[in-house]
Amino acid sequence: MTAPSSIIYAGTFERAIDAKHRVTIPAAWLGKGNNEFHAIPNPVGECLIVMPPAEFNEIEARIQQSSATPAERRKAIRQFYSQARSVTADAQGRILFSDEQCSALKLTGNIVLVGGRSRFEIWNAKRWAAVAEEEHTSFHKVANLIGL
Repeated sequence: MTAPSSIIYAGTFERAIDAKHRVTIPAAWLGKGNNEFHAIPNPVGECLIVMPPAEFNEIEARIQQSSATPAERRKAIRQFYSQARSVTADAQGRILFSDEQCSALKLTGNIVLVGGRSRFEIWNAKRWAAVAEEEHTSFHKVANLIGL
C-alpha cells in the first residue's frame, strides 16, 4: 500500500532533534488535517521507520501472507506492534518520538529524514552518511540498468 496519492515522501532533510525528542517534518510530507503516523525501529536497528496509518495497517496482512510458519507470523506480529508507537505532528509540524526509540537508535543532535515514497526514515546523521556512501554504487548500478 502506498501513501495517499498527494503525499510522496521524497528527499533528504537534515534536522536537529531537540531535547524532548521532537523533529520538524517537511511541510510537503504533512497532509491536510491528517498528520498521524506510526514509528517503529527497522528490524536491524539502524533507523526509525515512520509511516502513515494506511501503510502501517498493511504490515499485518503482509506478515499473514508471508511464507513464515503460523508461530513465526504470530511472533512477528507481536514484535511489530510492541515496538511501534503512534505519533502525531503538532501545529508546528513537529513529531515527538519516544525516549526509548531515540535512545536505542542514537537519535540525538543531528539527524536526517530520508524519503522512501510511502514512508520515511529517521537516521542518526553519522550513520546515514555511512549508509548513503555504502549504497551509492548499488544505486548507480540499478539506475544504469533501468536507463535512469
